[in-house]
Amino acid sequence: MALKGLFRKKTVQDILKQVEKNNADGHNALGKHLTARDLTAFGIAAIVGAGIFSTIGKASADGGPAVIFLFLFTAIACSFAAFAYAEFASMVPVSGSAYTYSYVAFGEIIAWIIGWALIMEYAVGNITVAISWSDYFTGLLDSMGIHLPQYAQMDYLSASNGFKDATALMQGGKTFENLSLATQGAYTAWTTSPVIGSFHLVADLPALLIIVLITALVYRGMKESRNASNIMVVVKLCIVLLVIAVGIFYVDVDNWHPFAPNGATGVLKGVSAVFFAYIGFDAISTTAEECKDPQRDLPKGMMWAIIICTILYIAIALVLTGMVSYNELNVGDPLAFVFDKLHLKWMSGIIAVSAVIAMASVLLVFQMGQPRIWMSMSRDGLLPKRFSKVHPKFKTPSYATIVTGFVVAIPALFLNLTMVTDLCSIGTLFAFVLVCAGVLALQNRTDIPRGKFKTPYMNSKFIMPVLLIIGLVFSFGYNKKNTMDFITNETQINNSAGIITSLNKEETQKVYDYLVSVDAKNATTGTPDLELLLNQYQQDDAKYASVISDLPVEDSIKYESGFSLFKHKIPMWIFLIVLVGLSVWSFKENLSLIPLLGLICCLYMMAELSVWNWIYFTIWLLIGLVIYFGFSRNNSKLNRIEV
Repeated sequence: MALKGLFRKKTVQDILKQVEKNNADGHNALGKHLTARDLTAFGIAAIVGAGIFSTIGKASADGGPAVIFLFLFTAIACSFAAFAYAEFASMVPVSGSAYTYSYVAFGEIIAWIIGWALIMEYAVGNITVAISWSDYFTGLLDSMGIHLPQYAQMDYLSASNGFKDATALMQGGKTFENLSLATQGAYTAWTTSPVIGSFHLVADLPALLIIVLITALVYRGMKESRNASNIMVVVKLCIVLLVIAVGIFYVDVDNWHPFAPNGATGVLKGVSAVFFAYIGFDAISTTAEECKDPQRDLPKGMMWAIIICTILYIAIALVLTGMVSYNELNVGDPLAFVFDKLHLKWMSGIIAVSAVIAMASVLLVFQMGQPRIWMSMSRDGLLPKRFSKVHPKFKTPSYATIVTGFVVAIPALFLNLTMVTDLCSIGTLFAFVLVCAGVLALQNRTDIPRGKFKTPYMNSKFIMPVLLIIGLVFSFGYNKKNTMDFITNETQINNSAGIITSLNKEETQKVYDYLVSVDAKNATTGTPDLELLLNQYQQDDAKYASVISDLPVEDSIKYESGFSLFKHKIPMWIFLIVLVGLSVWSFKENLSLIPLLGLICCLYMMAELSVWNWIYFTIWLLIGLVIYFGFSRNNSKLNRIEV
């Protein structure tokens, strides 16, 4: 088969004809139950979940009250992408979401790649939410006097890594009681778990429970899923508004100073966590075939969901950082934490219950999205035919729904929250980038029927170069040191926690003896806590650099330099190179500004994720390509037409 066969495209006309045929004969047709209000509710159900009840704490701790600007930036980026999704959804109102849109815009191989990436978004995203749900659920049980063993409520990786970190910190002199609660829990889970040989039986059983229940509901039918989602959305919106209404009376404006304690770097550090809070609005597009009027209602549902959720996120962030100092918010349950700290136990209980409901609704929407992507890929021959099977009574993709349940449930037992959050974010951002690029690629095509919604056109030919110049002026004028450090790959000093957890027992003793010798006059010699001894210098960059340089250990422990430092900058270099290419493309082709900004913003957020996420994502895509060339390419329906 010729190489060009990899980029064979589906036409919008053929897709619409197939949908009409399915509806006419009832074969593989889904039930139509959804309105714009239902779609908005699904969007809120997907967005207001783990982000507002969990990851907002870490983002606020890194960025301070200024984290609201990150929420605003992310909302704008998602809105740009939402315009592109809405245009495609109006043009091609079928269940495939970004997968189908890429099939039309770029061809089969890109469609496969994006479909494979969407598996990461929905499946891995649900693993994340299931883990967060489990944390809140077990906390709720604890408040009721029901205590599950630690090894039955924590994933394997968190327990293993937490045990290693706890051992290293205690080796450095920190007592068990002074470890963070999360590290204590991980240590306890690992040391008390049943062992078979050398394998510790640690698994997150509550996460398994909720996935099984949600999968059963999604299998049962769209109407039932819609009703359950609407009820859960009403409950959690009431709770969020209650949190804002009560919390505003406990806001101390002094807690908003400094507003951006760690500068732009601290704010942007929360990109992954904050972006994860917005994941889900695109899941609405997978329900296109089940909408009564998808061309009108899908764009409305996406936009209203993003607007409502952004207002809620900013209000919650301001209230949280006003109630307590930002540096206390690095906890898994920030809403419950702040009210508990202010001795409002009754609010903590209400929040715990609402979080359990809220995150269950996120699971519901994601668990609906994944089977519909697989169903669309199966209809095209890229996955086995069974994935496109629609239940004759429930009118849902039954087989794909069951497989999704297994794909989510098993990893949720063993993977940790940080890993799956970042993987989910990069998969989603990649999908957003391709959808925005697809709108740009098709903007001048006259042979494609257009839907009722079209992204407002604004020529980026001259705007894009102006924005580039502004960016360069800011980088070299107001952020010159960080910019030059980035370009020259300047050596960086590791933080105290990173240094301590890298030491063996002998090195730990040497470092401790040295710190005591230089710090005797400050009367800290009686403190056998190595982390505390090092941390006191971090407020003064020059003093910290001086102390670290004299530590009696290898430089590789104290510093990061050379390729080990440069590799973390590779994603940002990729972004900068692509940015130049996009500028040239926009000047030559008069590209539409909104989808172009969506592409740039989403690619930038990808660049802010660690290089390890890019590596894991690349491995995931390579596995997908092996499946494509081994099965999908030859079984594609377009291949049969060519033959």
